[in-house]
Amino acid sequence: MKWQGRRGSDNVEDRRGMSRGTKVVGGGIGTLVIVLLVYLLGGDPSGILQQSGSSETAGPVEATEEENAMAQFVSVVLADTEEVWGKLFAQSGATYRQPTLVLFRDQVQSACGYATAASGPFYCPGDEKVYIDLSFFDDLRTKYGVYGDFAIAYVVAHEIGHHVQNQMGILDEVQAERQRLSEVRGNQLTVRLELQADFLAGVWAHYANQMFNSIEEGDIEEALNAAASIGDDVLQQKYQGRVVPDSFTHGTAAQRSSWLRKGWETGDLNQGDTFSGAI
Repeated sequence: MKWQGRRGSDNVEDRRGMSRGTKVVGGGIGTLVIVLLVYLLGGDPSGILQQSGSSETAGPVEATEEENAMAQFVSVVLADTEEVWGKLFAQSGATYRQPTLVLFRDQVQSACGYATAASGPFYCPGDEKVYIDLSFFDDLRTKYGVYGDFAIAYVVAHEIGHHVQNQMGILDEVQAERQRLSEVRGNQLTVRLELQADFLAGVWAHYANQMFNSIEEGDIEEALNAAASIGDDVLQQKYQGRVVPDSFTHGTAAQRSSWLRKGWETGDLNQGDTFSGAI
């Protein structure tokens, strides 16, 4: 992906230099909220924790040159999403609210509660912020065999897709509907939510390339490989040795890569209705 020399976003909040006081793992409304939202948006809620009486102390950000380069890269990707979604919302007569990207290490507090890096990148609609521990991108390579800067851009764009869904009222509708459904049916609805976020990531790539000529040979394949590598069927087979479709919350490898490709190839938001018909 061509990104060097282009502007980064002003909407990056760097909390990597923050440390916390005493933490207590346990229950509480903050835990319940973040567990629900991380689960709803396809993350791993096992990394969630609640902290009692904790405090944050800001300090200098000590980071390697490689980590700082990654921080700059995701800032440029965020800026690209601002340009693309700002333009698309304006075309429909709406105003795009730019979200904030929070960089953190190990654990973080959001408006949705507390989470650890183990939960993976997540979007909190309560404060309209995307939270990312940059070590996750090392995990993409070492745990999932996902390589390439555009694979990382896809992850960021997917989370921004959830922000787009939030601004369009889709997240509220899905959450309300899930409350009326069984666990299995609720999971099926969550899969459709995730696949739409993949589609929206593809739409972003479509227009980012038109606006910035940023896509290089092999980039789309990197993103498609990333989407396929974190499909529910692939992960379940890898980590538990069997596939349980009723527990899917993200979509299969084929579904995720298919919807990402559809967004990339068409750039047509009208084709992103994952909630009707077969997926």
